[in-house]
Amino acid sequence: MYRRAGLSRTMTLVATLSCMAVSASAPAREFRTADTQNEDYPTVLALNYMGRLITERTGGRHRIVVFHSRQLGEEKETLEQTRAGAIDLNRTNVALIGTLVPTVNVLAMPFLFRSLEHLQKVLDGPIGTEILNSFEAHGFVGLTFYDSGARSIYNSVRPVRALDDLKGLRLRVQQSERMSDMIRALGADPVELPYGHVLTGLATRLIDGAENNWPSFVTTGHYKYAGYYTLTRHTVSPEVLVMSQKAWASLSPDEQTIFRDAAQRSSLFMREKWKEIEERSRKQAEAAGVKIVTDFDRKPFEAAMAGIYAKAERDPAIAALIERIRNME
Repeated sequence: MYRRAGLSRTMTLVATLSCMAVSASAPAREFRTADTQNEDYPTVLALNYMGRLITERTGGRHRIVVFHSRQLGEEKETLEQTRAGAIDLNRTNVALIGTLVPTVNVLAMPFLFRSLEHLQKVLDGPIGTEILNSFEAHGFVGLTFYDSGARSIYNSVRPVRALDDLKGLRLRVQQSERMSDMIRALGADPVELPYGHVLTGLATRLIDGAENNWPSFVTTGHYKYAGYYTLTRHTVSPEVLVMSQKAWASLSPDEQTIFRDAAQRSSLFMREKWKEIEERSRKQAEAAGVKIVTDFDRKPFEAAMAGIYAKAERDPAIAALIERIRNME
């Protein structure tokens, strides 16, 4: 009887070890990752860097496959797929995901951040952590933020130096109510379009212009159709990397730590790449003859945002968060 029991335990142990061996030699899990930007864009480079860290630290068990250039669809589509678990990771702008995660809208408030350094202090501190944690209540896991530079207004009609210059201009905005409200408050007509449709919109005169950062303005070819770029720097809203809760739950606690750490490291990697491409993009636009407007009256632009802030601050929690951000030195 004891021999049989011992044999049974031995067989069970052998079977368990065999299963473990099969599991260890199984193909690495691939995590589908969406990014609408081009292959050489800093966020895409950062995601690939993150993937290398994960593959190395998991001994090849997991790896990230980055689908750039809108291969998985426009951002609005991929966000829904990420929340449903069909896409594992997604890099998106906070203004767009703010339609699903209300707290993150604060980071897209116009003229809130004094500089990129101010933004980074907020994102790298307790406030940034709190905002990332707020994603879980809405079907996502927030991993890290990526820089996105300052967004400014560009158009094909005339240089913008005052609010009156914006009147009648049809400007593309992200599919975000707040961004539409902002452009409307400045006196222009907002046109909500997916990112991938902006170039066609400019070429066909469906729109007169848009608003975005230097790299997006240049890498997409928008600068070829919009010859006036005004440094309004109205928002410095970041990008955010989120993961589906389904994919996150498939990881062990140790693996979750690896993913989160790799994401945060990729953020620092991305910041260096961003500085390089931002400077290069501006020089390319200047060389192509784009008129860069720096001599404009900023105060009326800021004053025009009073209604947007009044609306946002009806929520006491949002009002308190805005105040904390403003007070950060």
